Amino acid sequence: MNIKNITKKNWLLGVFILLTITLSSQDKKNTPKGKEMDKLWGETNVSTDALKDGKGKFFDESNFGMFIHWGLFSNLGGVWKDKTYYGIGEWIMNPRMAGIPIPEYKKIANDFNPINFDAKKIAKLAKDAGMKYIVITSKHHEGFAMFDTKVSDFDIVDATPFGRDLMHELADACHELGLGFGFYYSHNQDWTTPGGGYGPTTDEKGNKVNFKDYFYSKCKPQVEEICTNYGQIDFVWFDTPGDMPKEYVVELAETVRTLQPKAMMCSRVGYGMGDYASKGDMDVPTQNIEGLWETCDTNNDSWSYAWYDNNFKSPKKILDRLIQTIGRGGSYLFNVGPNGEGVIPEIGVTFLEQTGAWINKYPQVIYGAGASPWGHKLPWGDVTTKGNSLYLSVFDWPTDGKLYLPGLEDKIKSISILGDRKSKRIDYQKTNGWLILDIPTTAPDKLVSVIEVKLKKESSKVKIESPLGIFPNTDNVLLSESGQVKNAEQGSVQWMEKFGEWKHVKQVNNWEENGSISWEVNVQKPGYYYLELCYRGEDRLVWKTETDEGISVQNQQAATEKYIFYNMGILEFKTAGKHVISTSLIEGNGKTSSLKSLVLKPINN
Repeated sequence: MNIKNITKKNWLLGVFILLTITLSSQDKKNTPKGKEMDKLWGETNVSTDALKDGKGKFFDESNFGMFIHWGLFSNLGGVWKDKTYYGIGEWIMNPRMAGIPIPEYKKIANDFNPINFDAKKIAKLAKDAGMKYIVITSKHHEGFAMFDTKVSDFDIVDATPFGRDLMHELADACHELGLGFGFYYSHNQDWTTPGGGYGPTTDEKGNKVNFKDYFYSKCKPQVEEICTNYGQIDFVWFDTPGDMPKEYVVELAETVRTLQPKAMMCSRVGYGMGDYASKGDMDVPTQNIEGLWETCDTNNDSWSYAWYDNNFKSPKKILDRLIQTIGRGGSYLFNVGPNGEGVIPEIGVTFLEQTGAWINKYPQVIYGAGASPWGHKLPWGDVTTKGNSLYLSVFDWPTDGKLYLPGLEDKIKSISILGDRKSKRIDYQKTNGWLILDIPTTAPDKLVSVIEVKLKKESSKVKIESPLGIFPNTDNVLLSESGQVKNAEQGSVQWMEKFGEWKHVKQVNNWEENGSISWEVNVQKPGYYYLELCYRGEDRLVWKTETDEGISVQNQQAATEKYIFYNMGILEFKTAGKHVISTSLIEGNGKTSSLKSLVLKPINN
């Protein structure tokens, strides 16, 4: 596996280098350079406060939506000419996968006949799952329109035996159930249309064409169609702007705002023109983020249907990533991929229904909820906020009858366990800056238990001044991005496991002499803790970890190209309270050694 360091500045460029797609000849006027690349994906120039009081209110309060990847690629299901191609199915045409020639790929439409598609059933699934809106691919990079377009015959009505505009049916079903509705549209990439991004550079007659030809003959007219023919839509989700000239992005954004003034655009339209930020694929941020933003994730490994891919996220995993996202201040867009017949795989349906049943019990944890005052996940779970309440979603229920919260100094009205029956009040105490809850030894909810802490002031105004807590009854993970680095580099790496299946890690590398990472922590109880480091590198590495009390652990362990936890020994805290932990690379290649996190596991005699 070849892992490349990819900074925020060159993230998008790195993606396309990794995908090894040959660029088509595009009009390069006003293309992004340098820091302007930052705006292509994750940034927006629109005022968040103004949006929250206006058209962004629905997005801000919903926090959970359904994404649907569906197209001709769904008919293949990851297979071309009897060979399975592992990776994200919607890219099967790409040279890194099957490399399907355009004429052959277009013929797939002859057999695309989703006879079992049921718009009302899919809309009901979204609602039953607790989702508030649906965004579906109207045209993905393959260039095939899943709606009735007058611009081209390469669409579901004109090119397939099915012959129906399913987007009308789904839009109507969403409106009927009170769900929001929106379209994904690949505005830059179009692999089958002359002039489109990474598409042919000549037309059928051999004449040279450029991006401007594609933009005005297909892209903009189709965006006008999806913004005109389906009633009110709530989202237009553009994707992968690449080196698309700015003038066209501006024109598209103005088109959407004219035709659908209430629709929200994600930042992937490009150049900061979106209404909210899209923070990446398959990635849940670990630190709070200000503003309006979302992260998009998928229910298994591929975005579109692939016959072999049954690695579906369990209800607990979905809730974990959903609540983590809300706890960091964002919204969670969760993808499903119907097969060529228009049916979402049964396992995915079942898990979403179970997720929705939990949300139906605890809607206050999700809808209109805000970020955690701790700014990060806690060892036992996560926190969302609403009104005067903190909602503690406990995924790993402590079995010793104690739940710990560091640094909560605000006055408390009551604490209770929520559930099917009447809320059960629980006792608590404050010790050394820690709130300690006396809880049952058995979790009250088999999936995720919820504790409500009612405060005497608004939860959004709570400030947690305490450093990272070291809990005495559960494992404590100190992430590299929350530490202070000296003579080393703090950044991100990402890589593909399968093609298009992205993994993301915040880490520290490029260690120089005397390089270190330090964390300020708040130890609730002194004692012994097993120390583990999660890292990758070459050969054997020697790491040293020490505290401000003069306790140190130094050990040599192997390293591989994967991030793996290694047991380093036992670290002791002699006293409770605030301490500093520092880790340094003592021996090994500082360039290739990458530290992800440190774990402290309490040793309870």
